[in-house]
Amino acid sequence: MEKISPVGSQDIAAVEGLYRSYLNDPDSVDVSWRHFFSGFDLAVRHFADKPGFVGTEDIEKEFAILNLIHGYRQRGHLFTRTNPVRSRRKYSPTLDIENFGLEKSDLEKVFQAGNNIGIGPARLKDIIEHLEATYCQSIGVEFVYMRHPEVVSWLREKMETTRNAMTFSDEKRRHIFYHLKLAVGFENFIHKKFVGAKRFSLEGAETLIPSLDAVIERGAELGIEEFVIGMAHRGRLNVLANILQKPYENIFKEFYGTQYEDDISLGDVKYHLGYENEVMTDTGKAVKLKMMPNPSHLETVGALVQGLSRSRIDSVYGGDFSKVAPIVIHGDAAVAAQGVVYEVIQMAQLPGYKTGGTIHLVINNQVGFTTNYLEARSSTYCTDIAKVTRSPVFHVNGDDVEALIYTIRLAMEFRQKFQNDVFIDILCYRKYGHNEGDEPRFTQPTLYKTIASHPNPRDIYSEKLTALGLLSNQEARVEIRAFDQFMENKYLASEKIEKLKIRKFLVEEYQDFRFADKSFDEAKAATAVAKEKLVEIAAQINYLPEELKFFNKVNRIIADRKMMIHDNRLDWAMAELLAYGTLVSEGHPVRLSGQDSERGTFAHRHASFVIEDTDERYYPLSHIAENQAPFQVRNSLLSEYGVLGFEYGYALAQPNGLTIWEAQFGDFANVAQVIIDQYISSAAEKWGLLNGLVLLLPHGYEGQGPEHSSARLERFLTLAANNNMQIVVPTTPANFFHLLRRQVKWDIRLPLVVFTPKSLLRHPQVVSTLDEMAHGTFSEVIDDLLVKPSEVKKLVFTNGRLYFDLLKRRSEEEVNCVAIVRIEQLYPIPERQIREILKKYAGAKTVMWAQDEPENQGAWPFIQRKLSFVNWKLAARPESASPAGGLMELHKLRLQRLLDTVFEKSEVNACKNLSI
Repeated sequence: MEKISPVGSQDIAAVEGLYRSYLNDPDSVDVSWRHFFSGFDLAVRHFADKPGFVGTEDIEKEFAILNLIHGYRQRGHLFTRTNPVRSRRKYSPTLDIENFGLEKSDLEKVFQAGNNIGIGPARLKDIIEHLEATYCQSIGVEFVYMRHPEVVSWLREKMETTRNAMTFSDEKRRHIFYHLKLAVGFENFIHKKFVGAKRFSLEGAETLIPSLDAVIERGAELGIEEFVIGMAHRGRLNVLANILQKPYENIFKEFYGTQYEDDISLGDVKYHLGYENEVMTDTGKAVKLKMMPNPSHLETVGALVQGLSRSRIDSVYGGDFSKVAPIVIHGDAAVAAQGVVYEVIQMAQLPGYKTGGTIHLVINNQVGFTTNYLEARSSTYCTDIAKVTRSPVFHVNGDDVEALIYTIRLAMEFRQKFQNDVFIDILCYRKYGHNEGDEPRFTQPTLYKTIASHPNPRDIYSEKLTALGLLSNQEARVEIRAFDQFMENKYLASEKIEKLKIRKFLVEEYQDFRFADKSFDEAKAATAVAKEKLVEIAAQINYLPEELKFFNKVNRIIADRKMMIHDNRLDWAMAELLAYGTLVSEGHPVRLSGQDSERGTFAHRHASFVIEDTDERYYPLSHIAENQAPFQVRNSLLSEYGVLGFEYGYALAQPNGLTIWEAQFGDFANVAQVIIDQYISSAAEKWGLLNGLVLLLPHGYEGQGPEHSSARLERFLTLAANNNMQIVVPTTPANFFHLLRRQVKWDIRLPLVVFTPKSLLRHPQVVSTLDEMAHGTFSEVIDDLLVKPSEVKKLVFTNGRLYFDLLKRRSEEEVNCVAIVRIEQLYPIPERQIREILKKYAGAKTVMWAQDEPENQGAWPFIQRKLSFVNWKLAARPESASPAGGLMELHKLRLQRLLDTVFEKSEVNACKNLSI
């Protein structure tokens, strides 16, 4: 039976209805009401004649107090003492008792409503004091909107039984001071040693350091073995030094170093770098910590943290979400306004993307760059995004380190128990402007007048310990000076470091892989699979269990695929599925994720089949072999930025697997441009990241208009440099098969961007044989085997879908003096093979590049630059600001003109005369 909850009940009649429900069936009401009604009945039976007892005639007062209690639980966060440098905004109605039908004369009366908060029958003033202590001091809580009664009850009981506080031992308080000493001392030393240097200091929010220490300590106690941390630049150096234990001297050297050990690396500013380490907790437990590198694009890293965490959960911890905890540290302006935050939070409970709950910490400086918080959002709090997933939010005074540590510990317990996100909004301040050279008083004069005289959290806590008799002022000064000298010694050590080194991320996982050097274009990998094995795997792909019933068209798809194998004419989808099947059978995990990826945008893949009359799916690729590696195909949420970031993180943690993100249409990658620019194209140079993520971007000019024609090949080619990624436009199923396998089989891990076909998925000429997959490897260039080199007068290089239009036109014209060569891999450009082709067709008078895209787009600008030694002619659509036209007839007309340029009449006639 569904339990009746009191949440939102403000009506006495409704409460009376609850009481009647309780009398009929006590289990039908929420546990808090059950306790109240039980206590009320007991009191009426045994204590009605006692002095001070509130009789049945005053039941409305009891219910008014219950409303007051609910008011504190629901709105107490609006009336807290959580802001260290500003007065809180005023909200109404307040929690004054008069607003609940109570009077000052009621304060000394004993009410049974005290049972509702765990203190038993109590005077009204004691009930209020308990509620004020719990909900209106240094911690404010938003939680009653959560839908599951057991979750709300758990939080409520945890907070109300402890009054939202905990007692710290003397030793623990000294430990807290130790971490504050590190946090404040580190910033002070850098400020005086590197005057004016940009570092995006943590000053004003130094309590983040002891709180991170607490989340790691408590998490380890609860079974967590690994934390994956993502954060922007503010406070990053402090976290790297004092939590991940990156050597201080290395950080100092990054302020004035001039050269890296690796001359290829350009590196990045020090406050973007990542790090990983294994640290020991106070109880002697080893815990892995990973800080993801992050660009200045705030909140970008959150998606990668989720992907990396999920990948580790899947591959290392057997799917146990209690072993890895993501921690994402936000800024207040960013978490409120960056759209990717919403995309990532929407993944939180999705089966293919969830990570068992993320600890979200918000460094709430109450300002974004120079923008006041009142101008930075429409919501009440910067954390209101948390309500999307019904996650609890704790607002904590950043100067009250003990309150923050208590909250962190509670949040970690909540995460482990309910595998749900939790947000902690740390209200603090930014001591300087946006950076140390910025003048904040131009835009925030009142706030920064207050901040200028505000003591730092270390000194605030030191005074508290002095008042408790735990630490004298002299002892505090000695410890602070000792740490400052320690910093000075580390600075001297930094001077002995000759060159900076970009340390590889996930060193252990990537020890068998290398960076792509100048010989990359010559690198080969064994990708062929024995024909017998291909037939065996195809049989598993094309098998549906007899006991399961499927839609009739599914059986037709399977029958068609079986016929392909029988006729030895495999289409694109069959070759793709065989690539996945062979990889998982060889121990390589495969994960494919994207919008509609299970079926495929163009209904070609069908990697899963829905069992009729159910919502269950059957995945043939999960049944290839008994000891196969996992196969996952996931229909993602309608997100590009967030999901591509997730899959980049996922691929990062599994270099032995094949991880793929597929765009519904290639141009949708535009929405994920930040990930492409900041990670896929440049992460190796900036941060030493190796990553084998594959992007599948459907691309092709087929008259579908400007939105679904181009995956913007030119943009990727503009980003291509120093062998940073692969850009490929395959045209045969066998070449695609070898390409996917090469991505896993060689000892290089580079992002692979594949411009995949649309109409070619079912083109009668786009087929391959099993023999082509059983022999050879990926071909960067495909020569024209249909012409005699000695007869060729025009050599046409092209790629993608246009090849088949050119081939058709050549056949129609009956021309045999035009060779059509496909460049399947545009980057790294296979210059050696191209030169060999040029040499083979040395008799050609004309060398042409032909492309579907407008002249100013596609590969042409890149071809001109990289192959400038060729005297090129061009066949392309006219230059255009838009990728393609919207009218089918215009599309056909421009294609006809393009083909006419390639097969120019006088040249065609000359060829025909020559053949005669």
